[in-house]
Amino acid sequence: MSTHPLPATLFHHGLSPDALAQQYNNRALVPNHTDFFDRWAAASEVVRASQPCELDLAYGPTPGQRLDVFWPQPLSTQTAQSRGGEGAPVVVFIHGGYWRSLDKHQHAMVAPVFTQMGACVVVVNYDLCPSVSIPEIEVQMVRALAWVRTHAGRWGGDGRRVGVVGHSAGGHLASCLLQPMGGGTGGPEQAGTAALQALSISGLYDLLPLREVAFLAPDLRLTEVDALAASPARRPPPALAQASLWSVVGADESGEFIRQNTLMQAAWGWAVVPVCETLPGLNHFSVLDALVQPGHPLHTLARRWLALL
Repeated sequence: MSTHPLPATLFHHGLSPDALAQQYNNRALVPNHTDFFDRWAAASEVVRASQPCELDLAYGPTPGQRLDVFWPQPLSTQTAQSRGGEGAPVVVFIHGGYWRSLDKHQHAMVAPVFTQMGACVVVVNYDLCPSVSIPEIEVQMVRALAWVRTHAGRWGGDGRRVGVVGHSAGGHLASCLLQPMGGGTGGPEQAGTAALQALSISGLYDLLPLREVAFLAPDLRLTEVDALAASPARRPPPALAQASLWSVVGADESGEFIRQNTLMQAAWGWAVVPVCETLPGLNHFSVLDALVQPGHPLHTLARRWLALL
């Protein structure tokens, strides 16, 4: 696949390998990161116990290819009429962890944000590096999206109205789904494999610098070819005219994560990336807390984003 022809200066980070390692080591930058993981896991247990759901459904042949479905809350009569009797929008959530850690079981806590707005929510897992490569994980996400489109009606969802939300590495995968590897012409085959709407939270869009990060390289095993091909910012903008990416990052995140966020709008343009925001007072983990906090600007943004589906 050819990469997107952009000025090299947009991709230049100007940092040594040691400095890059510091910039991308989110757990070191947020010393209490385990508190976030513990809180997410506990909140997710409550969600699974209190909300109608089906768990660990297979969308592919390997153990990592499993997903959880959380049913939408009943739509009001007025809302159903305004949608012409369509099913509920479907939100697919993809977790982070640098493609090598974490799990959907820690992220069910995001489901009520969207089910309370009448959406069906699907929280997906994927096989982790180094057992698989990042390009292989992207293929799994394309497979998961196709599965959701086929089966969403079982839970009141509309397979034609699917959006993708991702955090960190999940933000990378969500943005990839707007223009899957191999591209497309905008015809029926592309419509079957691409998402139209994505919300990326602290996403990664240019993977080439990660080849220089010592603590990631052994697990990610990124070749230069794979890093270039798997970088959304280095791909052409999505072929489908309706596609859009909303991209946000915390202002207390590293300069590299903020640079990556800005890069995506520069690469795909304002028409495709109409939202590119840096949110004050949030780090790489508290930004996900903000998503589930009613009244927070990110929570409000997510409500606006959902209206696109």
